[in-house]
Amino acid sequence: MPAARPARIPNQRDGAEDAAAGTTVDHLTETYRKHYRSLLGLAALLLDDTASCEDVVQEAFIRVHSARKRVRDPEKTLAYLRQTVVNLSRSALRRRILGLKLLSKPMPDMASAEEGAYDLLERDSLIKAMKGLQRRQREVLVLRYFADMTEAQAAETLGISLGSVKAYGSRGIAALRVAMEAPA
Repeated sequence: MPAARPARIPNQRDGAEDAAAGTTVDHLTETYRKHYRSLLGLAALLLDDTASCEDVVQEAFIRVHSARKRVRDPEKTLAYLRQTVVNLSRSALRRRILGLKLLSKPMPDMASAEEGAYDLLERDSLIKAMKGLQRRQREVLVLRYFADMTEAQAAETLGISLGSVKAYGSRGIAALRVAMEAPA
């Protein structure tokens, strides 16, 4: 039976060689153990389903493992992984959006003449009710609900306080309800 070889004791020179060689597999494995969940959480903030998040994080580790010799400083491994997770998440979202655009869109159901007329009457009564509002109420409602602005954006656009936007909006909606429920 051959004699067991003694364990190799690393010296300072070996550490320099490891740094030049890049991130080691052991360091990457340890990074996986320590940071997998936090990277999964990062992906979850960018994507909407668990399976995609897990795929992105796994792919990030695979890519960093493949490029580990280029990661000169092992302390930057986590930063590389985070950036890779973000980039892969962006790519996944782009693919989804492109896929949705390329899917053939079904023809919308054609509304009956009666429904079209009813919609037109509702729209006309809404426009009439909007014209009956105070100027500021109308401006706030148009910016908030038709221009899809936040309260802060509407306040900045109109040059009024956030509280004023809330007050004009609340009063405007109340006045619209009354006007829309009143018989014509």
